[in-house]
Amino acid sequence: MNHELIKNILCELGEAVCRKVHQSLRQSSTEALSAVYKEGEDDTIYQIDRDVEEVLIPQLTSYAPQLGGIVLIMEGVNEMVLPEGLPSEQAQIRLIIDPIDGTRGIMYDKRSAFFLAGAAPNNGPETCLQDIEVAVMTELPTSRSFLSDTLWAIKNKGAHAFTRDLKSNEFFPRNISPSKAKTIVGGFSQIARFFPPGRSILAQLDDELIQILAPDMPAGKAILFEDQYISSGGQLYEVLMGHDRFIADLRPLLYNRLAREGKTIGLVCHPYDVAAHLIGSEAGIIITNELGELLNPKLDVTSPVGFMLFANEHIQQQVQPVLRELLIKNDLLTT
Repeated sequence: MNHELIKNILCELGEAVCRKVHQSLRQSSTEALSAVYKEGEDDTIYQIDRDVEEVLIPQLTSYAPQLGGIVLIMEGVNEMVLPEGLPSEQAQIRLIIDPIDGTRGIMYDKRSAFFLAGAAPNNGPETCLQDIEVAVMTELPTSRSFLSDTLWAIKNKGAHAFTRDLKSNEFFPRNISPSKAKTIVGGFSQIARFFPPGRSILAQLDDELIQILAPDMPAGKAILFEDQYISSGGQLYEVLMGHDRFIADLRPLLYNRLAREGKTIGLVCHPYDVAAHLIGSEAGIIITNELGELLNPKLDVTSPVGFMLFANEHIQQQVQPVLRELLIKNDLLTT
């Protein structure tokens, strides 16, 4: 794999998506952008997703011969081989993309979403997240902002970032700086619970975690804060930039419990939602699955994915053992 070439292409794709989304936000109504285009196998596809897909596919098609062929795994597309007609086993690269991670926030012009992409050697259907060797994430800002961050990583070469001014097209260096704090107390930390059902269970789990880690919390004081960012890429970004210290998405465990109880389950993350997590690993944050093990799902569009993000080893050592006991106590994890 030509890592630099792939990185440059993914950065270019991220910019194209960014500019398309920014244009759509300024020219189209919320009602138009949030209209349901189709119900996909993996998630709901909105009109804003469809608009971006029409930008991405032609550009990827033009680059595919140069890259030796691509097996594209993407929300809304499932799997596609480029150039058309090439046998999938002959493609050199397996590329997983979430064109807009955080669609629901950006289509209402509330908060930045992210373009996420990860490229791995094509090892067939068994290719996994840890095989990814190049990752890029590009911020898709709201209509009121003209600054967009791009973060990228090549395996074993660290994580890097820059900010682009969408008006002037100027570039500025951007520091990636996860928190060095040794405790979650005094910072932002949360268990994701932005979609029903089961939010009350996750809220109780979060409260119990705080009560154990900060038993002497004074009355009338806020010593821990949360930020429910409806974007897995956004959550990663917040930890990378030192804004958040710990985030856990435990929905696969929650929905396993609800299913055992004969209750309705909800939407979970999929591998494309964590396509850029190589950036986190290269920046030194600790990333595990919901069980505290290596995060390594197959690169597809349907596998359920849970994860935990720890800003550093101190935070992991403080939170993970306590959280594990609480997961067992609340019948979310069996020993």
